[in-house]
Amino acid sequence: MDFAKEDRESQIEWIKKEVKEKQVRFILLQITDIFGTAKRVTLPSNQLEKILKNEVMFDGSSIDGFTRIEESDMYLYPDLSTFTILPWKTHGGETMAKVICDVYMPNGEPFHGCPRNILKRAIKEAEKMGYTFYVGPEPEFYIFNCDSKGEPILESNDKAGYFDLGY
Repeated sequence: MDFAKEDRESQIEWIKKEVKEKQVRFILLQITDIFGTAKRVTLPSNQLEKILKNEVMFDGSSIDGFTRIEESDMYLYPDLSTFTILPWKTHGGETMAKVICDVYMPNGEPFHGCPRNILKRAIKEAEKMGYTFYVGPEPEFYIFNCDSKGEPILESNDKAGYFDLGY
């Protein structure tokens, strides 16, 4: 997650190159709230330098469980290893990129309520106890029927419950 100075610089150069070559118009800065819901701030790519220097601020009091209005200024620190060009275009045909961010306080300290920072602390604690922490995604999906126009409808093809044998 953390890059050495040389690695960070090469990652930044690679991101700048990708944004220019792929003509990225918008960059989505994604965080997770305490309920596990993804939130984002969308900036035009001409703000890339500001993004890469951890200078993007947001109002933490606007996110449930983060901060009170008196301490609402927070910063987004992108995890450069999560930068990706999204495989779809906007309605205007523009390319977008996404990067997952950690939340920091104005004093440069990680925000204790940021789920990513909580996970990092938990991993360190587990390592101190001799454990190795592994995590992986569990993709889940539903397949829906379509109407006569090919539009999905709320009727699912799956008639079984969880762990049931559906025919």
